[in-house]
Amino acid sequence: MPEPAAPAGQAARERPGERSPARPLFPAGMVAWLNGVFVAQASLAIPPGDAGFVLGTTVTEQLRTFAGHLFLPGPHRDRFIASLAVAGIDPPCPPDAILAAAANLARHNQALLPTGGDLGVVIFATPGDLPAQHGGHPGRPRVAAHSFPLAFPLWATAYRRGVTLRTVPVTQVPETCWPTHVKCRSRMHYHLADRAAAAAEPGARALVCHGDGRVSETSTANVAVVRDGRIVTPPPCDALPGISLAYLRGLAGRLGIPWQERSLCTADVRDADELLLTSTPSCLLPATRLDARAIGAGEPGTVFARLIAAWSDDVGLDIIGQAERAATTLPAAT
Repeated sequence: MPEPAAPAGQAARERPGERSPARPLFPAGMVAWLNGVFVAQASLAIPPGDAGFVLGTTVTEQLRTFAGHLFLPGPHRDRFIASLAVAGIDPPCPPDAILAAAANLARHNQALLPTGGDLGVVIFATPGDLPAQHGGHPGRPRVAAHSFPLAFPLWATAYRRGVTLRTVPVTQVPETCWPTHVKCRSRMHYHLADRAAAAAEPGARALVCHGDGRVSETSTANVAVVRDGRIVTPPPCDALPGISLAYLRGLAGRLGIPWQERSLCTADVRDADELLLTSTPSCLLPATRLDARAIGAGEPGTVFARLIAAWSDDVGLDIIGQAERAATTLPAAT
């Protein structure tokens, strides 16, 4: 791993003493990567005049590690390439080099974690300096990779208790704004949707639908309905094609669980035997309540249990056990 070198031309960094040493954001020695250069994680910065900051014009992918190795880097790379094309961002480094840098920093940073931890790894690209804030002169695109310890306490109890969802008036961004398959940082609607859900029921997450009532996703996960032993998911035109969702489909096929894609409405979710949520950090979670009513039996079901066990077997790690152990043993923020 190269020694971190501070990139030139970045915004001012934090001065010593501005962050309490009792609450470090990252283990000492963690590195990030910016436009081909490894830097100290705490030094990674994007200037405030970058279009990714000013306009939210940022395409991104979040991966996770298992024992320091990136999980499903190929599908994440392919989706990243598709998002770059829609946004018209031509990064200064080819996508394979970006993923290689992400894998490199993941191996380095994983060694700094307490035993049992794993990383979230983010890659992102922006168009660079916004001409309106730089004398009319555009900058070259920026691309970066960074990582952070997975926040297992946020979801560790959900594997056995389930997640609570609420329907909200905030709707999904229509495809007339940008294609559903683009993974980007323009997420104000998710923020407002989760605020509305939490206001209606503390701790709840939003179930986001389209303006015509079609179920899309939550702010952090794809949704999959289980009914009569079959899994039904929204089609790609209704929700972001999730990398974890695609992986779940493969697991379901191996277990002989039928899979169907079709548009769903909230009644389909309410009447489900089980509801599954897939996302990169937690892999698979059960949702057990919607709008203060139980989904199915109101507890994680047998299809969830079979799938999370198969996922754990695939990665050689007890996914639920890792999260529960980490939630109780990893140092807490103070």
